[in-house]
Amino acid sequence: MEPLRFEMNQVKDGIMPSASIMGIDKVSRAAAFFKSIPLYRQTPLYCLPEMAAYLGVASIYVKDESRRFGLNAFKALGGAYAMARYIAQKAGAGDIDWDTLISDEVRGKVGSVTFFTATDGNHGRGVAWAASKLRQKSVVYMPAGSTQHRLQRIRNEGADASITDLNYDDAVRLASEHAANTPGGVVVQDTAWEGYEEIPRWIMQGYGVMAAEADRQMGVPPTHILVQAGVGSLAGAITGFFTNLYPNAKPKIGVVEASNYDCLYRSALAGQIRRLGGHPGTIMAGLACGEPNTIAWDILHDHADCFISAPDYMAVQGMRMYSSPLGTDPRVISGESGAVTLGVLAHAMLNMKILRAKFGLDEHSRVLLFSTEGDTDPQRYLDIVWGNEVKL
Repeated sequence: MEPLRFEMNQVKDGIMPSASIMGIDKVSRAAAFFKSIPLYRQTPLYCLPEMAAYLGVASIYVKDESRRFGLNAFKALGGAYAMARYIAQKAGAGDIDWDTLISDEVRGKVGSVTFFTATDGNHGRGVAWAASKLRQKSVVYMPAGSTQHRLQRIRNEGADASITDLNYDDAVRLASEHAANTPGGVVVQDTAWEGYEEIPRWIMQGYGVMAAEADRQMGVPPTHILVQAGVGSLAGAITGFFTNLYPNAKPKIGVVEASNYDCLYRSALAGQIRRLGGHPGTIMAGLACGEPNTIAWDILHDHADCFISAPDYMAVQGMRMYSSPLGTDPRVISGESGAVTLGVLAHAMLNMKILRAKFGLDEHSRVLLFSTEGDTDPQRYLDIVWGNEVKL
C-alpha cells in the first residue's frame, strides 16, 4: 500500500506580499457581491465531536459545500465572482449588485461574451451556471477520463461542453487558445501563469468567501486547517485569508494533494515550482492537475506549514468515514476530492506519530476541513463508498 508522504515548510514571519491578494477587504468585497444574489445561502459548517474524540483532537469542523447554489460543489464562488468582475470592468462599473449586472443596460455596454474554461466537472459547471445567469455563452473542455455524468451536468447548465483526449493542463491551454481566437472570448481558469493573473486573483477572492463563512460559523479560530489542492487556488485562497485574518496566530495549514499529481508537494521539496505531465490516474479528479497556479504557489511557499501527498485510499477512507458518522455526528456526503483531508487526518492521528508531532496535532487541536464537493457523480460515489470499485 502506497504511503502518505509529507514535507514541512519554513513559514515566513508576518504577512508576506504574496498574501495581499487575499486581504480581508478584498474577500469582504466578494462576500458583498454574493449577498446580492437571491440564490446565495451560507453553506453549513458541521461539528463532529464524536469523530474528534475517536481521533484524539479537541474538535473537527467540516464546511459542507454540497449545498452551494444547488451545484453540489464550491467552485461557483470563484468562477461567478471572476465573471462578474470581468463584466463590471468591461461595463465601466465599480461595485455593482447582481440585478444591475444582469440588466439590459450592462448587457448593452458589454455585448456578447463567451467564457472558455477547462475542468474535470465542478469548475466547468460553475462557469456554465454563471454564464447562463449572466446571459452569456460558455465553452467547456474536459480532460480525458472525465465522466459522462459530469459532462451532462455541465451541458444542462447551457454550456457547449466536450471531453477531450488531453490531460487537465493541456485542456487549459486549449481553452486559452480558443478564447484568444474567438471574438468576445475570455478564459476563466482558476490557475495563473505569466500574463494571466487578474481573473485567477478574482477567483481566489471568491473562494475566500467560503473561508470567511467558516470562520464566523466556528466562533473560535481553528488551530489547524487541512485543505486539498489541485493547482493550488483553493489552498492559496484559504492560506492567504487566514494569514491575513490571524496575522499573530495563524492556524497551521496542511496542503493535501493526490499522490499521482502532487506538483505542489514536489515544488515544496525543490523550493521552486515543479510541473508534471502525462495522464497518471487518481480517483480525485478535481485534484488531477500537474502545474501549480503561480500566484497560489507564492502564498503557499510563504505561509503553508506542510505539504502532503496522499494516495487514493485516503480519499476513499474519508468518504466512508463521512458517510458513516459516529454516534450523533451529522452525516456528510463528500466526493473523492472533498473527503481526502479527513482521510489524511485520520491516518495522521491513528497511524503516523511523526506527522502528528511535526504538524502539532494533539488533543487540543481544533481542525477545520472543507468538503468541497458532494456526490457529483452519484453512481461513482456509491461504487466507492459501498466498495464496488475501490478497495482499501
